[in-house]
Amino acid sequence: MIRINLLKPETKDIKETAAAPGAAEVPVQKARNLGSLVFLLLVVVLGAYFYVQQRAFDRENELLATARLEKEKLQYVTAKLEQQKLLKASLERKINLINDLRSQQDLAARIMDQLSRSLPDWVWLSEVSYDAKGLQVKGKALSNNLIADYMTSLENSPVFTNVSLASSTQRKTQRNEYLEFTLSAAIERPAPTAASPPQPQTKPAAKKGVTT
Repeated sequence: MIRINLLKPETKDIKETAAAPGAAEVPVQKARNLGSLVFLLLVVVLGAYFYVQQRAFDRENELLATARLEKEKLQYVTAKLEQQKLLKASLERKINLINDLRSQQDLAARIMDQLSRSLPDWVWLSEVSYDAKGLQVKGKALSNNLIADYMTSLENSPVFTNVSLASSTQRKTQRNEYLEFTLSAAIERPAPTAASPPQPQTKPAAKKGVTT
């Protein structure tokens, strides 16, 4: 009995060949899933890194704000201290000025008193001025001898030193003649007296009782 195979001999091979690509789809799918997982993990890592950096940035901003507040407080305190220093310096200048004026007032009284005490007869003073450089006296006298006597008296006083004659000019009026003179002298300022230390108080000796 004769059998005839009507199927193509290549059909089985084709089926077997066609079934082969389906087996390769599994590794491709696994590779895609692994890529997605890696991408997701990278996104998570980047998000965590960004979060950490943002927290660090926020902390830095908080520290910077705190430092600025402290700086403003310190600037306020520094400004107050500068105001106090300026006020203290102003008060010290005023106190020194008052003390200087008091000392000059006392000195002016001593100067005028000594000029008046040393003034001989027939000598008149017309102007007296003094500053840091010394004393200047202008006046009139009937003779040079009277001017010399006045200079000697001033030189011997405890207030003036280095008395010298700056100028002497002869003047003449209808009735009399006189000399206009100018004297200069240094002022001997009194040395400040140191306050004596307080003496210790001695207690009186106790009286001894008399026994009979």
